[in-house]
Amino acid sequence: MSTFVDRAQLHAKAGDGGAGCVSFRRESHVPEGGPDGGDGGRGGDVWLIADRNIASLLSFRDHPHRGATSGVHGMGKKRHGASGNDCLVKVPVGTVVTTLEGEEIVDLANHGERYRIAEGGKGGHGNAKFLSNSRRAPGFAEQGEHGEELWCNLELKLMADVALVGFPNVGKSTLIAAVSAARPKVANYPFTTLEPHLGVVRYPRNAPEAFEFVMADIPGLIEGAASGKGLGLEFLRHVERARVLLYLLDLGEEAPESPERQLEVLRHELGEYLPELLERPTLVVGSKVDLVESDSLAGLPIALGISGATHHNIDRLLGLLTTMVADVRVVEEETSALGDVVIHRPVAEQASAVNEGDGQWRLVGRAAERAVGLSDLSNPAAMDEVVRRLEKLGIDRLLSRAGARDGDEVTIGDFSFTWYRAGSDAALDAALHPDRDSRRKTRRERST
Repeated sequence: MSTFVDRAQLHAKAGDGGAGCVSFRRESHVPEGGPDGGDGGRGGDVWLIADRNIASLLSFRDHPHRGATSGVHGMGKKRHGASGNDCLVKVPVGTVVTTLEGEEIVDLANHGERYRIAEGGKGGHGNAKFLSNSRRAPGFAEQGEHGEELWCNLELKLMADVALVGFPNVGKSTLIAAVSAARPKVANYPFTTLEPHLGVVRYPRNAPEAFEFVMADIPGLIEGAASGKGLGLEFLRHVERARVLLYLLDLGEEAPESPERQLEVLRHELGEYLPELLERPTLVVGSKVDLVESDSLAGLPIALGISGATHHNIDRLLGLLTTMVADVRVVEEETSALGDVVIHRPVAEQASAVNEGDGQWRLVGRAAERAVGLSDLSNPAAMDEVVRRLEKLGIDRLLSRAGARDGDEVTIGDFSFTWYRAGSDAALDAALHPDRDSRRKTRRERST
């Protein structure tokens, strides 16, 4: 079973917020104590953290579920519930997170970057928070929000300084085994390498303070790889982030194509997959030089010939790669802010109107759902609070701009009401309180 996994799915479930408490002071000599219900605790978030010590997405293959804990409910005597614990999910550096439809959410390309993939629900307010001059004994509290829950795709694009690019069986695995501690499978048949391998290269190899860089052995490419032939589409993405591309051309007599043709095909496939790859620093090297005469190297499009089996010109190759990688790193340091750890906190959607047809509308968004998330909507005071919150959110303007008409049915979560635009004979608050107009009419008649 392979221990390298570069594609997986994640199910993230943030914690729910705790519910607010409805409570009143009950002490001796205080027969009518005021409200003292505490707030519910906040649910924990689910965070993705890029970690250079994680090599693959293996831990998600059989166990894709990650969840944070929920907040504790509020209690009497204004005791607030404890918040839930965040769930920290470590992923390899270079992990791209997308929706199930393929839309990119975030690219965690640097060590330490964090992304909040699922936000915990906010805790509900206790009835003590609804005390006002006109509402002396609020008998309702606020429910806690549900934490976000979603499925997403994780895709790993390896972060390497040097990527080996070549035809199958060209000697890439032999080379990386010769210059690093990586031990990929080496055999005399095509597509021996079925998964990428990373190796740390030190040059000079025996120096106490040697220059280090990461080399990636990518499975062989063939003509048509960019369109899915062979293993191309599976592993071409691992070349995207490489700082330097090392083209390895087979000089042996059993090579499927001439060195010139090999280079032409490799550059064409990389350009078809991602044109930017043709602008990367490159080094073209001929492999298996121990199998050919030295006179036959003249005129070939290579910087030098090497042999992974006999270590011919290996030190010279590492010297060239060290210089190229060092130069690219200097340019990157000059164009980027070093030491900055990016923390992504997506902004929650406030409210939006969705037309479900036949005069049916649904308001979605955390702010809208929170506006009606009270514990007892049969309580007239609670309904007054709902009306105030919806008016503050500008629901009338939102529905009018979306094309809603008087008498349409509007649903927010599990709460529904018949909507009339503001200023009409039956506006929103009248729809929620059908007996309010008659009460006002009665009061006006009594005053006259």
